[in-house]
Amino acid sequence: MAWYRDSERVKVATHKPHWDGEHKPGDEVEMSGIYRCTGCDKEIAANKRDPFPPQNHHQHGVDKPPIRWKLLVRAETD
Repeated sequence: MAWYRDSERVKVATHKPHWDGEHKPGDEVEMSGIYRCTGCDKEIAANKRDPFPPQNHHQHGVDKPPIRWKLLVRAETD
């Protein structure tokens, strides 16, 4: 779970397609921010235009779904 300290410095997101998309390991990051793995809840920071971590970044057991990254907190960079 992502944490924040200053509620005056974060905004509530409106519905936009970039909040709903899921990304595979190695896909290009479309928006800088914090992403959460939908299978295990691990979080990463990712920069726009970089690739998401490779499949071997962390492993899921056979009882978990595949690694998919979903935007949790968008960084205001543009």
